[in-house]
This record gives sequence, structure tokens and C-alpha cells, in this order.
Amino acid sequence: MNAFPAAPYTVNASILLTDRPILERAQAVRDAGFEAAEYWWPFQEAVPSDSDVADFERSVTSAGISLTGLNFFAGDMPGGDRGLVSWVSRRQEFLDNIDVTVGIGERLGCKAFNALYGNRTDDVPAEQQDEVALENLAAAAKAAARVDGVVLLEPVSGTEAYPIKTAAQALAVIEKLQAEGIENVKLLADFYHLAVNGDDVDAVISQHAAKFGHIQIADAPGRGEPGTGDLPLARWISEAQSGGYSGVIGLEYKATGEDPFAWLPADQRAAVSVR
Repeated sequence: MNAFPAAPYTVNASILLTDRPILERAQAVRDAGFEAAEYWWPFQEAVPSDSDVADFERSVTSAGISLTGLNFFAGDMPGGDRGLVSWVSRRQEFLDNIDVTVGIGERLGCKAFNALYGNRTDDVPAEQQDEVALENLAAAAKAAARVDGVVLLEPVSGTEAYPIKTAAQALAVIEKLQAEGIENVKLLADFYHLAVNGDDVDAVISQHAAKFGHIQIADAPGRGEPGTGDLPLARWISEAQSGGYSGVIGLEYKATGEDPFAWLPADQRAAVSVR
């Protein structure tokens, strides 16, 4: 496996370290030598109690790490949901979640918020779902702008009903928002999802790296840690950096070994400051 470039790596503590309760994972990230973490939505509901929010925030601050990314509420992820952005019937639920999510970001210094588009539903036409998605993304972007933040739009694999599978599909949505003057919605380039969906990752990097909002990695096949598959992740990260990407690299994979971070030398885990 090629050596990985120096980068500010951030651990996705929702898919990793799952042997620990969610409130213990920030400290586990720190104990592993990293200085930053990102999370999917760490609560069961769109608007959790104030005490639950405070407990989560305290888990991050007491561990002394940075929060670099947070998903908006995405529904029942274990049950197959993949976001509410385009769900007409649950629009108010998504809108109610925006201020909670951005509020956590404001207090913890997080400026990147992932808005999963949502699976297609049968209750309304696809065109109406896409219209609602644009309106919801605009609302989320307006809120994120208050903290100088960005909303991320992610192509996802493994769910046929999820309509955003390639970088081009995500960028088409982003361009529609830009036409309305909304500039802080960016592509989340998850190299694993793009690769397994058959996207040309090299072309995506060469054409768009400077405008990526975030990068995440996992190897394929299997979605394991780097080195468990055959994706050229080290090269892709280097080329993205050469192309102008200067953000964090999210580690969003399913660990296959006892040490989920054995592939990355300890002296690289906190070698570069995070945003």
C-alpha cells in the first residue's frame, strides 16, 4: 500500500468505534491519536432534548477534539432511510432539524453539514421531490451561512432508491442552487461511494478537487479501511490536494481488524491542524 500523504484526518465516529457508546467515542478518537471527528446525526430524533444535545457537546469538548462534520437528521439510517432533504411528507421535520444541527456546529466550531438527499418515495412525483430538495437545501445553506459554514451533498451507493449516485448528479443540483445565488452547497466526494457506483474518480478529482466541500474514504470492495481493497486512495488524496483541496479527510469505513487505524502511522494522525 502506498504511503498516505500528510493531511488533517478526521474520524467518522458513527461508523467507527461502534463497540463504544456514542458519548464515549470522542475520547476514543483522542486516545487513538487523532484531533478531530465527524458524526452522522448522533440522536434518534430530529429535535433531541436540550440535555441530550448538551451531553453530546460535552463529550466532544471534554475529549479535546474538533468537530469537523455533522450530518443533518437523516431518518432511520439502520432501517434504510438516507436523508429527508427530498421527502415531501417529512419536510417540516427536516426544517425543524436545521437550527439544532447548525446550533451544535456554532457551539463546537463545526462548519460542514452533510445533507443526505433522501430516497425516492412513491407518494409524490420525482419532480416535486426535487423541488422540495432545492428548497430545503437553500434553507439549510442559509442557516449554515450564519456560521460561515457549508452544506454538503453526497452521492451514495448501496441504495437503489437514492437518486444521487454520481458526482455529476450532485453537481447538477448544486448548479441549480448557484443559479439562485446560493454558493455554500458543495460536493462531498466520498471516494468509496463514487468508485463503487462506477464514477470516474480520477476525472472528478481533476475537474473539481478545488471545489470539493469534503472528502471521505473507504476501500473497495468491502468498505473496509485503506489497504483492504484495491482503490488508489493515497494517490487520489494526493491528487486532490495538488488540485486545490485543502480540507480534512474523513475516515468513514467499517473496520475489519482489531486496530481500525493500524494502516495510518501514529505520527500522521495529528500531524496537521484541522479547520
